[in-house]
Order: sequence, then structure tokens, then C-alpha cells
Amino acid sequence: MTQMGNKRKKYVLVGSGGRAEMFYGAIARDFRESAELAAFCDVNQTRMNYANRLLQDKFGHPAVATYSHDRFDDMIAAEKPDVVIVTTVDRTHHTYIIRAMELGCDVISEKPMTVDERKCQEIVDTVKRTGRSLRVTFNYRYAPHSTKIRELIAAGTIGQVNSIHFEWLLNTQHGADYFRRWHRDKRNSGGLLVHKSTHHFDLVNFWLGTQPQTVFAMGGLQFYGRENAEKRGVTKFYQRAHGSEAAANDPFALHLKDNPSLKALYLDAEHEDGYQRDQSVFGDGISIEDTMGVMVRYKNDAIMTYSLNAYLPWEGFNVAFNGTKGRIEIKVVEQSYVNAGGDRDLEGAVVGKSIIVFPQFAEPYVVPIEEGIGGHGGGDRVMLQDIFGEPADDPFHRAATHVDGAMSILTGIAGNISLKTGQPVQVDSLVRL
Repeated sequence: MTQMGNKRKKYVLVGSGGRAEMFYGAIARDFRESAELAAFCDVNQTRMNYANRLLQDKFGHPAVATYSHDRFDDMIAAEKPDVVIVTTVDRTHHTYIIRAMELGCDVISEKPMTVDERKCQEIVDTVKRTGRSLRVTFNYRYAPHSTKIRELIAAGTIGQVNSIHFEWLLNTQHGADYFRRWHRDKRNSGGLLVHKSTHHFDLVNFWLGTQPQTVFAMGGLQFYGRENAEKRGVTKFYQRAHGSEAAANDPFALHLKDNPSLKALYLDAEHEDGYQRDQSVFGDGISIEDTMGVMVRYKNDAIMTYSLNAYLPWEGFNVAFNGTKGRIEIKVVEQSYVNAGGDRDLEGAVVGKSIIVFPQFAEPYVVPIEEGIGGHGGGDRVMLQDIFGEPADDPFHRAATHVDGAMSILTGIAGNISLKTGQPVQVDSLVRL
């Protein structure tokens, strides 16, 4: 039995950059019986042509139609998709989400759903007005260790959770990558408190079954950027790595010509839109933070201290839950990567993990965790099956709605407002859900 009885769902995808292959590759490789890929839409024809080459050469799938971004409505009219997959630059997510729903389509959006409270409100209002479905792809929910944490907390293993300390570490490969590309402009990404932390804030909402109430944040650009480099004694600078002698021996430089995927996606495509994927992380014009601390009070009265740093020696996270009956400590070390720079199954793959329960009046014990395979702790494959295959009954309710998408980004959006004002922010004052 396939989706919608014997009728395959038809999908189109807008935004054929680094994140897109996870979705169109899954349809082409694993879900042809239940899903049909009909078209790509993008600002850049070269990137769409490359996506079509991958469809044919890597996945043995016929090329699909391509539409420029200003012909989005034409694509919907011609292809008549059931679902639009949105993997564009974050600041444009709302444009395609809203228009797709207005034209009668359901939507799957890459995280974050959008970047600020105004755009979030527009999306929420459109869902109510059109009755269409919007799903946000939080793949970390599906990782076996993340699901196990939800299971332990729901079972009352440490009683009522009163506080959480959550520390996420981005290293000098993956973390630096946000400062090379469009994410470095906060208008595009909402900064890392929105673009990256949306995963982490969603996990806390998911684990505790609650929503954020009050947010206070501090942070700044304290490692990347030209001024910080100058303070550390750096004297040689460059605007981008390609063609730069100064970048030759810089461990932070990204050399597009040496990576076939990055070269095809970006270097060979930049003549169309001028986008440079290999900008210096120690250049000017960076408006996002690399060092952030956040405090959150949740509607169930739990409090969280959260830390995100983007220049550390290893990649992964530590999280501790303190409850009325004990404590749970989790450590996960992830595979470092550059987005779209290699095997998708290595993006966020787990290389080490542990969950330890410390009961109040008993010996601590290690919790066994199912081994996940593939990207994002093994969550990618499970999520893609849930999206494109025949979804199984899920007692953990991992599929994320637009409300989940909103509540995750609103923690980060409130954090951004707090960074500007120095004041705590009430989340419910930002968007009417």
C-alpha cells in the first residue's frame, strides 16, 4: 500500500543547494513507489542542471523539469504537485511556504521554518486560512539517542524535570562553515540561535513536552571576523579562498575547486547569481554571533541554561537533566563535516554517545542505545521513511508540525531580541498561535 492508496504523491522542490539532495535523493533512490519527483525551482539554472545530473548519474532517475524562481506559480500550475519541498535560503522560506499553500499544496520545509516573528506569524495565519499542512524536518528527533531521552523522561525515570543544561559544540570545520556562506548575514539566517539552535530548542520542547515561556540571551562575535583576527595578531587577509595566495595555508579556508560536489554546486554556478561559497571566516561583513548563552523558562516551570560556540575542537553536545528523582547525563560526539562537501550519511553522523542515569538513592547506570545508521545520528533515514514512505505508528510523535516549527524558532527569535535589548522576552508576545 502506498501513500494516498495506489496514487503516488507528487513532489516539487524549490532551492536546489546543499540541503536539497537529502530529499530528492531519497525519493529517487528509496521511495519511487510512493513518491514522484516532478520538478526543481531555483534562482540558479546551473545548480538545477547539476541536481538533474545527480538524479541521472547517481540515482538512475530521469531528469525533471526546471523552473526559475520567478516561475514558481507556473511550476505549480503545470506540474500540479501534492507537496512542495522548501530548501531555499532561510529568509525566503516563508515566501514559498505561503504561496504553495495558497495554490493548494501541502509543504515540507527544511528547518528553520523562517527567521523572524513577522514571517512566522504570516505562515501561521496562512495555515489557518488555507487548511493546508506544513511539516518541518527536525531530523534530530528521529535519532535513536534523542528518542531514548524522550522515552526516559516520559517514563518518569528522574521524576519531574526541573532544570536542563544544554551545551552544543560546533568545531572549526562545521562551525566555521556558517561564517563562509550566506548564513554569515543575519538577515538570511536569523543567526545561529535560529538557524542552528532551532534543532536544539526543538529537542527540549520534544523531550519535555512543553513550550518556551521566557527567554534571555547574551552573545556576540568573539572569534570569527576580521577585528577578532587582528586582535590575535593576524596580518594576512583575503576576501575569498578561490584564487587567493593568502588562503593557501589557512586551515579555515575552503577550496571549492578541490571538492567536485562543491565545485559543481557553487564555483561553477556563481556566474549566474554571484554567490561565493568560500568567503573568509575572518573577513568583514559578518553579522551573526559565534558565542551564545541563553536562559529559558518553560511553561511547565522547568528552566534551561544553553550554550552554543562555533569554534571548538570537537563537534557534538552535552546535556544534563535534573529531576526530582535523579539526573540524566548525555554526551554525543558527531562526525565533523562541511555541508554538501561529501557523503550525506556522514553529515552529523554519531561517532560516540552515552546516556547515564543517576538515581537519587541507587547506583548510576548506562542506558543502552540502538545504533543509528547515517546522517544526523541516524535520524535522516528514519525521518525520510516517515515523510516519503508508509509512515508507521509512532508513539513518540516525532513528526513536527508548523506549531513545533514555530515554537523552536521562537526561542531563538526571542533570544535575538534579547541580545539587542538586554531584556528578557515573553515568547507568547511574539506570535499568536
